[in-house]
Amino acid sequence: MSVKKFLFDLGNVFFDWSPERVLKPIFNDDEKMRYFINNISFPLLDGRCDAGVKIDVAVKNAIEKFPEFKKEIKLYYPNHRNMVGNFFQKTLDIFNKVKGLNYPCYILSNWSAETYEGMEDQFPFLKNFDGKIISGKDSLVKPDPAIYELAIARFDLIPEETLFIDDRLDNIEAAQNLKFQTIHLTDPSLIQELIEPYIR
Repeated sequence: MSVKKFLFDLGNVFFDWSPERVLKPIFNDDEKMRYFINNISFPLLDGRCDAGVKIDVAVKNAIEKFPEFKKEIKLYYPNHRNMVGNFFQKTLDIFNKVKGLNYPCYILSNWSAETYEGMEDQFPFLKNFDGKIISGKDSLVKPDPAIYELAIARFDLIPEETLFIDDRLDNIEAAQNLKFQTIHLTDPSLIQELIEPYIR
């Protein structure tokens, strides 16, 4: 079936998202850094704030649970914007092409409302989307089906006619369960050739 609308993730689709970029020099110990990412930063910090929990609350709770990492936890959000690398030019190019062909384009991203602040000033192309769901603003996160249902309702999507692009397999599978067409983007450099077949 043909595609009439596009639904994009942001991290590792438009932006080079890498906590390691910031955490490596802080830890100087890859094993300890990996433990921190898997047990603290992903589930207790980003995971909760992406779902709408305030940063100060998430930080306080994480320190209570892992007091031995108090210093690193306190450094996490002051350095958070540096975890967002530059945008991928190939993604921006194909987005501009799709927009130029008058396809409606939307964002569905797991992102804290607080850390998203200022992104559109730093990266003005984000203002060119037809609509956005930033998970922290709606207190829902992928792959919860409810956030996809919200996108369907808010953006008037027909899943079978909407192409969803995301880097995480669990998010892709959730979208497929709702009959979206999907691209599981594991290499952003390939995005143009992956999307081109869907453009009439």
